[in-house]
Amino acid sequence: MSAEAVIFSTLTGFVAGRVYPDVAPAGAALPRIVYQQVGGVADVFLDGTLPDKENGRFQITCWATTRLASRTLAKQVEVALTGSASIICRPVGARISGYEPDTALFSSRQDFSIWSTR
Repeated sequence: MSAEAVIFSTLTGFVAGRVYPDVAPAGAALPRIVYQQVGGVADVFLDGTLPDKENGRFQITCWATTRLASRTLAKQVEVALTGSASIICRPVGARISGYEPDTALFSSRQDFSIWSTR
């Protein structure tokens, strides 16, 4: 299963399906989770073939109406992804808190290195 499929299936229950790639739709309900691939390790064997696993660095951002709610959700995300049996997932750094004044929304984001089936 791809990393994106695992991210969606693992996190959807925390936010009633409001897990979005890249950007949430306008007016999406809260809390919500947005993820995007922001890099990774590109491996190729010496003979030029590709391995059956691939790596991606994914940034997961949790949005909510309070700082506490976004941070609590981000902690749940970290536990769920690093504990998944379908992927190998490790945090890349600690959580970063944010605030968007235009929408008055709080965020908590964290990057993860995820190895999954190609």
